Amino acid sequence: MAIARRALGTRKVGHAGTLDPMATGILVLGFNNGTRLLQYITNGDKTYEATMVLGAATVTDDAEGEVISRADVSAIADADIEGELAKMRGTIMQRPSSVSAVKVDGERAYDRVRSGEKVELASREITISHLDVKQIRRIENAIEVDIQVTCSSGTFIRAIARDCGDGLEVGGHLNALRRTRVSGFDLKSSISLATLKEGGFTTLALVDVAKSVFSSRELALDEVNELSFGRPLSANPDEAIYAATSGENLIALLCNKDGLAKPIAVFAAAN
Repeated sequence: MAIARRALGTRKVGHAGTLDPMATGILVLGFNNGTRLLQYITNGDKTYEATMVLGAATVTDDAEGEVISRADVSAIADADIEGELAKMRGTIMQRPSSVSAVKVDGERAYDRVRSGEKVELASREITISHLDVKQIRRIENAIEVDIQVTCSSGTFIRAIARDCGDGLEVGGHLNALRRTRVSGFDLKSSISLATLKEGGFTTLALVDVAKSVFSSRELALDEVNELSFGRPLSANPDEAIYAATSGENLIALLCNKDGLAKPIAVFAAAN
């Protein structure tokens, strides 16, 4: 974040969801007024490319943790792996990795684990809309499985590897992870860390970001005035969040409530 603050010339910089230390890929940054959009971008779905290793479980559910068990994988067929992963598609209950940023009584779970405490977090509802097996490789004493996952916010890819290994009774962990999309942002629209440091980049206008993430609603002048007084507007066409715009300006984010479109965030006309 220090690099981003220097590059953007402001201390008001935030992000839409951290990456695991071993992970690479997209990190969406917002600055100044744009930080107010981040919570809604964070709640959007995400796409990952990952490599699981079956045959060994680790304390962190990834390759950086201590191996706590090993098992013979010679009897595991490709169809067994496909079948176990198929159980995770759709809306399911998933137990987060113990070494995660989830708070337990005000303390991060990973801090409790590092202090020697055994932590098992409560399962939570998540949605995995796509989980595709790209390649299965049999290596010495293990099986590597490349997967692509599109999932809701709050999904732990490490937990997919762990649960697949547990289901096959051989243990599993994550060996590589790359986030390729966050909501409306993908690798094609991203820049490298080196480019950020060098300053050779342009930022996105707030209104363009909002339109790429949310449904769009162009406001008439009288509707802009109504919002300026805190009054609701006629209902949106559906229950989605709408980016209410006027020309090149983002005016507000609107959502339906009690039969009207009400602002959940209001922005200055000049942004």
